[in-house]
Amino acid sequence: MSKVRSLSLTSRIMVGMVLGVLVGFIFQAILAGEDDFLIPLGLFSLPIKAFFVDGIFHVGGQIFIASLKMLVVPLVFVSLVCGTCSLSDPKKLGRLGGKSILLYLVTTAIAITVAITLALLVNPGEGINLPSDATYSAKEAPTLAQVIIGMFPTNPIDAMANGNMLQVIVFALLFGVAMALSGKAGKRVATVFEDLNTVILKLVTLLMNIAPYGVFFLMAKLFTTIDFKLITSLALYFGVVVFALLIHGFVNYSILLKVLTGLNPVTFLKKMKNACLFAFSTSSSSATMPITLETASKKLGAH
Repeated sequence: MSKVRSLSLTSRIMVGMVLGVLVGFIFQAILAGEDDFLIPLGLFSLPIKAFFVDGIFHVGGQIFIASLKMLVVPLVFVSLVCGTCSLSDPKKLGRLGGKSILLYLVTTAIAITVAITLALLVNPGEGINLPSDATYSAKEAPTLAQVIIGMFPTNPIDAMANGNMLQVIVFALLFGVAMALSGKAGKRVATVFEDLNTVILKLVTLLMNIAPYGVFFLMAKLFTTIDFKLITSLALYFGVVVFALLIHGFVNYSILLKVLTGLNPVTFLKKMKNACLFAFSTSSSSATMPITLETASKKLGAH
C-alpha cells in the first residue's frame, strides 16, 4: 500500500484505470448476459450487478463526476474575475478576447476539415444497416442575434445555478473590469477573490487525491456494461473517430502551440497528462475543467 501511495498522481490514476478495466472484464464474463449473478454467503446471497455494478461502481463514479462538476462554475468565475481585474490596461482584455475567439474559430475549422476529409476517404458508415424506421430530426440552429443576446445574463445567479458557462464568463469579465476600474474598493474586493481562488484550488487538489478511486469506479462500470458486439460492428467508425482525434490533438494543436507560444509540445503534453487522463476516463469536458485550470495555473504558469 505504501508503494502505491508513493506513486505520482498520474501513475495512480493509470493503476485505477487498468484495475477498473480488468474488474469490468471479469464481471462481464461472470454475468455473461445474465440479469445478475448471486454469490452465496451463507445466510444470504450477494447480487454482483445490483451491489457492485449498479451500486458501488455507479454511485462512486457519479459522485466523483458530480464533485468535479460542482467546482466548475465557482472556479471559472473566480479565476476569470482574478485574471481580469489584474489587467492594468482594460484594452488588453479586448485584444485577448479577440485572439481567443479567432483561435477558437480557426481550430474549429481545422477540426471540421479533418473530420470531413477522413469521412469522405474512409466512408466509415458503409455496410452498416440501420433500421428502416430510424429517423433523425435536427434542432433548429439559433440565429447570430440570438446567440449574442444569449451571452448576456439577465440573472447571473440563475446562470450559475443552471451552469450556463457562456453567461457566467461574460458576467465574470464585466465584474473583473469593474473591479479594475474601482480603485481602492476594487483592490479590497480583489484580495477577497484571490483568497477564494486559493481555497478553491486547494479543494481541487483534495479531489484529485481521490481521482484514482473515481476513475476505477467509472472504468469498472463501463467495461462491465459495454456491448462489445456493438463496438465490433462499428469498429471502422470508432477507428476513424479516434484517428481524427489523434490528428487534431497531437498534430494540429502541437503545431499551433509551437508557432504561437514557442512551447515544446512534448513538454506541454507531459504537464497536461493528468487532465488528459481525467478527460478520457470521465468523458466530460466540464468535469475535467477544474483539473485543467489547476494544471494550467500550477504547472504551466498561467495566471
